[in-house]
Amino acid sequence: RVFGRWSSFVTILFVVPLFVSENVRLYGWLLFFIKNGVLLGTIKAYFGLDLESILFTRGIILFGMVYVYLPFMLFPMSLGVAMVPDEIRAAWNGVERGRAREAAWQETFALYEQRHPELAAEYLRRMAGDSPAGWTEAAREVADRIAAEAKDMATRQASERALNGFAPHLPELLGGSADLTGSNNTFHAGSKTISGRDIAGNYLHYGVREFGMGAIMSGLSLHGGFIPYGGTFLVFSDYARNSLRMAALMEIRSIYVLTHDSIGLGEDGPTHQPIEQLASLRAIPNMHVWRPCDAVETAAAWRAALERRNGPTSLVLSRQKLPCLSRTPDQIGTIGRGGYVLYSSARAADIVFIATGSEVSLALAAAKVLEQEGTAVRVVSMPCVELFEQQDPAYKAHVLPADGARMSIEAGVPDGWWRYLGPRDRAFGITTFGKSAPATELFEHFGFTVDAVAEAARGLL
Repeated sequence: RVFGRWSSFVTILFVVPLFVSENVRLYGWLLFFIKNGVLLGTIKAYFGLDLESILFTRGIILFGMVYVYLPFMLFPMSLGVAMVPDEIRAAWNGVERGRAREAAWQETFALYEQRHPELAAEYLRRMAGDSPAGWTEAAREVADRIAAEAKDMATRQASERALNGFAPHLPELLGGSADLTGSNNTFHAGSKTISGRDIAGNYLHYGVREFGMGAIMSGLSLHGGFIPYGGTFLVFSDYARNSLRMAALMEIRSIYVLTHDSIGLGEDGPTHQPIEQLASLRAIPNMHVWRPCDAVETAAAWRAALERRNGPTSLVLSRQKLPCLSRTPDQIGTIGRGGYVLYSSARAADIVFIATGSEVSLALAAAKVLEQEGTAVRVVSMPCVELFEQQDPAYKAHVLPADGARMSIEAGVPDGWWRYLGPRDRAFGITTFGKSAPATELFEHFGFTVDAVAEAARGLL
């Protein structure tokens, strides 16, 4: 195989031959540098070689530029208006060709619409990104069913359960995972693998390519007609960072299923235990980050992600089993607001716990201990900070009253929680890397126990 590549040889150090040629040759490739944009067709004779080849054709980035040489550096600088030669402009101007092709396509689609009106309408719906008819009712039924089951499970398993409910109503869902399908629980009951032999599926095995997966998801979303979702471990979101950021920047609907969300993943150790990743994802503008505490919040998170059309969503899910918590219908209805009162003592709270994910049940248990001592406690579950921030001031003040102490509880770096805390409050988190040990031992080692949380709260009263 012969690979062609155009290069202007413009880099900061201007040493393309140095950092390309030796590295490429070490891998057994043949390397050709072609000056002055000579046609690749002139070296077709090399196609018969049983070696991989790379062709570099050297050219000019932009006419009207002068390149200023400094020691070990090269900078292009404009001398005025950059000029594009007429012959290049004519060759690259595809406006008229594009108009003709679009007109032909529209004519073909008009015939298709006459012959297959239902399929054409479905195509237009998917390309517009609209929800199917009956979606609101179907989504509510799925969420109600999961709430009624009230099963304890890891939120990654709850995610698969939610997918099994939502996917039959959304044929545009196209899933995948970066070599972690079994761990991410992204292959739902209706999933079918896409392969070279059979492309009529809805699931891609991306391999160990987190960034590539995110980039492909963005391309699918930009094309239209699909709602892409892809899975990996939360700690590996670092590998996909630029594609996550670009999805947020482009305001496109992509859903990232990020499992194994804390030290709770256990023996894989600090290389796999996310500490700073939650805060890092929340720092991306226009990224919605959900960390649900049980199956009910997970279903709400999936619905919010599926219905969001102006940006990506990261679903941060646990490896370990979590209890399904009791709620009223009104409380379930407020999950979609990003933060809500899960539990509150009869009188005004002396302290408010703000927790996410696996730490919500911990906050509830600590609240019970403190109540027995006469302390009034409120527990706020905040699965999506970004959505809570979008709520009106009155609602936010209702959930987080001004009086009383506050303490955030999350198994990760606590930096982002100070927006809700005062100088005398506490952000209960982890500021070091993890350890290799069973999850229960790790939570005890890092102080995520009922006794430790209750004792920290006493220090604020």
